[in-house]
Amino acid sequence: MLKRLLPLIVAACIVFSGCAAIPSKTPANTADPAMTGPVGQQGAPIDGESFDADTDKAFDDDFGGWNDDFNDWDAPVKLIADPFEPINRGVFWVNDKLYFYLFKPVARGYRAVVPRPARVSASNFFNNLATPVRAGNALLQLKLANFGTETYRFIVNSTIGVAGLFDPATSVAGVRRVPADFGQTLGTYGFGHGFYLVLPIVGPSSLRDGTGTFVDSFADPFRYSGVATEDLLLIRAFDSTNRLSLDRDTYEGIVRDALDPYLFIRTSYAQRRLAQIGEPVYNLNILQAPVFDSDILNPLEWFRLWQ
Repeated sequence: MLKRLLPLIVAACIVFSGCAAIPSKTPANTADPAMTGPVGQQGAPIDGESFDADTDKAFDDDFGGWNDDFNDWDAPVKLIADPFEPINRGVFWVNDKLYFYLFKPVARGYRAVVPRPARVSASNFFNNLATPVRAGNALLQLKLANFGTETYRFIVNSTIGVAGLFDPATSVAGVRRVPADFGQTLGTYGFGHGFYLVLPIVGPSSLRDGTGTFVDSFADPFRYSGVATEDLLLIRAFDSTNRLSLDRDTYEGIVRDALDPYLFIRTSYAQRRLAQIGEPVYNLNILQAPVFDSDILNPLEWFRLWQ
């Protein structure tokens, strides 16, 4: 039986294969997908030049309005005037060399000798002494929550924290320090940056913030402690070295990654200061400290309702 059916099966396969090989006819009014143009021009062969032209036109049509809107869009990015850029760059260069060849090596040596807990305690002590500056400026800015926060922190850290060597206000109560200075206060009342300044050793500043730093110096407790000027400078140098020893090479990262570190730091500084006074700017800055952050353990949290 199988021998009789085998010739019939072979013949059927040959006939089926022949029918499948016959090309199908495409109607004249039907577009062949292989012959479809780039912008819905069906039946037209693909031509390189026409394809590029049509693609460019389509791209312009799709994004032309967006480009126009973007050009007309008033982005809220505010940079700082820099009329003394050549001088500022020169001071920046000097500060850069001092950092890499003097300040950072000293800080690394200090870090190798002094344990981290001791360095953190020293930083807490100086931060606690600067409370009058932060609290006073918060009050001048009519930010009662911030003023209450700084007052609360000073009381807790000066007592439970052993004269500010420890920071239980943060570690236990979760109430963090709120940065505030007189330059920020001036900005809150509408005073602009003025112009950009790079101060020797101090670094980026502005006419407004430099003036604010001078005013804040009158709230420094060391100013009224009877300490000699030479000793005060040594204290400030120690404070700076201690803070730098706790830094995780932030400046090195900027210099390594930025095409122009001067421009990057100038932009970051200006936008950080604008953000601190509540201006709606893009924040490119990696240096911005955390703002008000507390929990229910802060007894003065309800003051936020007044602002």
